[in-house]
Amino acid sequence: MGKLIKFIGGLLKISCIATFILFIVYFFNLDQKILGWAYVQVNKIFDRKKADIKF
Repeated sequence: MGKLIKFIGGLLKISCIATFILFIVYFFNLDQKILGWAYVQVNKIFDRKKADIKF
């Protein structure tokens, strides 16, 4: 019974931490900021390469 309570407590702790992190990401709009940064980095990589389109 003690192992079950520890397991449920661990799951509860993990879910609370995950909820807190997701709330912070949502509150500060970090997902859009991170994606904006990622798009800039990807565009820098692909703008350096010459197009290899042959007709």
